[in-house]
Amino acid sequence: MNTLNGKKIAVLAADGYEQSELESPIEALKNEGAEVEIISLKSGEIKAMNDHDWSNSVKVDKTAAEAKTDDYNGLVLPGGVINPDALRADKDAVQFVKDFMSTGKPVAAICHGPQTLIDAEVISGKKMTSVKAISKDLENAGATWVDEEVVTDGNLTTSRTPEDLPAFNKRIIEEFSK
Repeated sequence: MNTLNGKKIAVLAADGYEQSELESPIEALKNEGAEVEIISLKSGEIKAMNDHDWSNSVKVDKTAAEAKTDDYNGLVLPGGVINPDALRADKDAVQFVKDFMSTGKPVAAICHGPQTLIDAEVISGKKMTSVKAISKDLENAGATWVDEEVVTDGNLTTSRTPEDLPAFNKRIIEEFSK
């Protein structure tokens, strides 16, 4: 089908990302023809977590300081406990997310991924979902949290956990193809 031919998608992640929440969306996006780049806090490679153990690594294409929102058609924020904590503490990563949300381009976050959106101050008034552990954080930042496998509100799509990846991947392909 290749509904994403000609689309370039950024995946913003740091060491400690949840392996399945990065690899599964990337595979789904590439299968639809998208070009995908890994954006991180440092050059080189970043390492995944899989069931609380360090796992695979992926090559970083650009740092958050180098990446420009205009170069991409969409943004994916995978979860993992360590990953979003590192991203939300980095001014360039937070600015990249803030810039993306302000353009109206589609942004997708799963599990703990929405934590970076809190620091970007872009979720007030949004209906969202996430892993239950951060539901109160999202509500305190002004979002309306719901327990659903995938939620889209405007240009923001969120999902709960790796179990929801099939629904998340299907939805982000729909959103990124617009």
